[in-house]
Amino acid sequence: MLANFLEKSKPINFIVYLGLFFCFFFGKITFTLFSGDITLYKAFESILFVFLFLSVFFFFNFIVTKNKLTLDHSYAFYLFTLAVTLFFSALFDFKSITLVIIYLLFLRKAYSLRSSKNMIQKIFDGGFWLGIMFLLEPFSILFSIVLCVAILAYQKITVNTIISPIIGFVAPLIIYFTYLLWNNSPEQFNQLFNFIPDNQPFIYDKNHSVWILIFAVFLFLTTVSIVLKSPKAFSINNFFRKSWIVLIVNSMIAVVFAVLIREKNGSEIIFFLIPGCIIIANGFEVVKKRILKNILFGLLLLGTIVTLYFL
Repeated sequence: MLANFLEKSKPINFIVYLGLFFCFFFGKITFTLFSGDITLYKAFESILFVFLFLSVFFFFNFIVTKNKLTLDHSYAFYLFTLAVTLFFSALFDFKSITLVIIYLLFLRKAYSLRSSKNMIQKIFDGGFWLGIMFLLEPFSILFSIVLCVAILAYQKITVNTIISPIIGFVAPLIIYFTYLLWNNSPEQFNQLFNFIPDNQPFIYDKNHSVWILIFAVFLFLTTVSIVLKSPKAFSINNFFRKSWIVLIVNSMIAVVFAVLIREKNGSEIIFFLIPGCIIIANGFEVVKKRILKNILFGLLLLGTIVTLYFL
């Protein structure tokens, strides 16, 4: 029954998924508002987060559907809704959710290179969003590999395709450096290039150690999905084959990013879950037995509920 519903990609499907998420969201908001004095600032902050979360879901769905990263179903959106729900508390932070939105804008440009329309502009925009990500989190420079692989997979290497992302990346850095220079604090710019990884990867406090378990489950499902889908994906020389390569590289780089990043609050795992959910959705396409799909989708939903309220 659940598989039948997920195999459709009608607006009602997405409304149901978002409805489930925002039931939890507004429960959290209500608790936050009434746990202390209700202020205009708290109310405005809550409304702003509603729009930010809607933006995350919108850009994710746009990337998947516009670039045909899955077949015509809503598996990926369902999985991503569960993932965002599990890491809701980590994303309830302006810097974290802003970084995720910029990451999605970056991926939107990278995967859209499957079309040659406005190619140079897309490559420039990809470098530009990567530059902004770098200012917020220096280790995001790792995702330059994703952009390079996307250019190699979708387009031909020319002088323009090499220079455009570099110019796009450098542009926000120049603006930021100029701002620091104007305020007599250029030394802060050097701190962006302090690439010292965390000596204790995936170390969280006891209240959030369950995030490691969630990451391990999604990593396992992603790996299995790659094994199941790859033979079919690589057997045909089409755009999806190229997109599949970019998705695999994207997920691998996101894992490295989540391990190396110094300030861990759980939101770094979302960087992996974005390509991960798309890959897992493709893995479910290979599963032909409907009863098995129902069991797996049901277990994921049940696991999300148990994790949220009992762990």
